[in-house]
Amino acid sequence: MTDSSLSIAFVVDRFGSRFGGAEAYGVSLMRELVAAGHQVTVFARDYDPACELKLPYRPIGVSTRWPSWVRVWLFARRAARATHARFDIVHSHMNGWCGDVEVIHVTPVRFRWRVQPMPHFKRSLSRLSLRVRTYLRLEALRVETRPAHRVVAVSDLIAHQLAQAYGPLLAKVPVIPPGVSLAELGDPGEREALRSRLGVPQGATLCLMVARNPMRKGLPTVLKALEQLPAEVHLLVVGANAASRECVGRSSPEVRRRVHLEAETSRVAPYYQAADVFVHPTLNDSFGMAPLEAMSFGLPVVLSPMPWCGFAQYVQAGTSALVLSHPERVDELVQAVLQLRTDAGLRQRLEAGAGQVLARHAWPEVARQYLNLYREILRERM
Repeated sequence: MTDSSLSIAFVVDRFGSRFGGAEAYGVSLMRELVAAGHQVTVFARDYDPACELKLPYRPIGVSTRWPSWVRVWLFARRAARATHARFDIVHSHMNGWCGDVEVIHVTPVRFRWRVQPMPHFKRSLSRLSLRVRTYLRLEALRVETRPAHRVVAVSDLIAHQLAQAYGPLLAKVPVIPPGVSLAELGDPGEREALRSRLGVPQGATLCLMVARNPMRKGLPTVLKALEQLPAEVHLLVVGANAASRECVGRSSPEVRRRVHLEAETSRVAPYYQAADVFVHPTLNDSFGMAPLEAMSFGLPVVLSPMPWCGFAQYVQAGTSALVLSHPERVDELVQAVLQLRTDAGLRQRLEAGAGQVLARHAWPEVARQYLNLYREILRERM
């Protein structure tokens, strides 16, 4: 292949937007690369059949009879064998050693187990744990310094954690945050039809959460806020799992009747269009693609601050989003929703500020940065 038309292997656990933010990042990036004329082959454990982007797919199967840490190691080994010396670029989102470009989406394993404060007894046990040692070894192979190899962080938060975990070797990794596409607003009639199906009364304010794991994204905090908010405020959770359903089930009857739960889906756009406010009091997000996507649909966003939400560093509090002082500040979340219900000027200001955020996070720009990295790698091989 020439530099103008690259063969790219994309390695990921599951390919499809419905699986979560990191997965949606991969789908959108690969769409841009294909549109630019490059050839992409997906190597993954699962490929969402509902995904609108159809690419050549080579499944990497690992039996679920193995413990999770063994499955990760087997996946890494099989991915390395399947992609070795067969593509111009191997772009990986997985722990292991196969990638020319290794994109880190989550808190580094070494940061979590060797840097982050934890009880001495727990840290001592981790040094004996074969599971922890396997994850640490896989990550060490993933980030080791070698020619024609790049480690990329999706946020400054992840880059900082990598530097703390690995010192000078990873002191200046490139940061390429997720992008977003400007949403095409749908038919207002479809918005009202969906709200009617959900049972949202006319004139109600519908808050939205979109999450693969709503509990980790702050669902308990939002439910506590709902107890203090007017009856006209409802909550829609897209991506509801068993744990979130149980959490809602423990709420008061008055709160439960105002909560609407939808399973994970690859078609999230209708739900963004049906909502009025996006709430994201997350407890752990390296970046946080959902609030960025919400902005693309014109929704005002309420979110956690750094370091709980990496995306918070890209917004200006009060100008492009409302930022809580802590993910569990129920009172601040209540006040934010009340303000957004009544203050049209605030909503307009946030919409204008969000427009500037969106302009800085366009997918074509993200793809351009990766293509620059690819070309650096190819030059180093010559």
